[in-house]
Amino acid sequence: MKQIQKYIVIIFIMGLGPVVSHAQQFSDTIRVEAFITPEGDTIPQSWLPTVQVDAKQTNYWRKYWKDWTRLRNAVYVTYPYAKSASKVISEVNAELVNVKDENKRKQIIKSREKELKKEFADKITNLSVYQGKVLMKLINRETGNNCYNLIKEFKGGLSAGVWQAVAFVFGSSLKQQYDPGGDDQELEKIVKEVQKLYGYRG
Repeated sequence: MKQIQKYIVIIFIMGLGPVVSHAQQFSDTIRVEAFITPEGDTIPQSWLPTVQVDAKQTNYWRKYWKDWTRLRNAVYVTYPYAKSASKVISEVNAELVNVKDENKRKQIIKSREKELKKEFADKITNLSVYQGKVLMKLINRETGNNCYNLIKEFKGGLSAGVWQAVAFVFGSSLKQQYDPGGDDQELEKIVKEVQKLYGYRG
């Protein structure tokens, strides 16, 4: 009886041998995704879980984004006025080009001034001091001339001087120039954004 049991155990072990061997044959195989390059190389690839990294914003960047957002909002509000001012100035200059009579010139300027006041007076009056400064920069950009020279050209040196004094009281200047390659680089980027968004021509 014991001899028979011994043979059964031996046969059982021998029967398991191929199964164990077969299992061991594939136990070290790991299936992974891969892609084939145009050159024919096979490169394994895997997908990693998304990792969110949170960091505290420094005072420098907090101030930067605050100033940038303020500037961006001001450009979006005032750029249409600068474009309108540029258009009107071009039209007035075209009307005045062959007008030599001083009284006639004043009449033309006064007439267009009334039109501008009627259309924009309330809107521009509601601008903040900061938005007014940005508007002057944008007018310089669109016309190629600063606000002081524009007022002097159309209203005379006295008016230009008075308004320059008013601007000075609010910490600004009608003579400020637009510098897209220097101090106004961020302003220029935002203007390009507005132009692209609303279809303005540069």
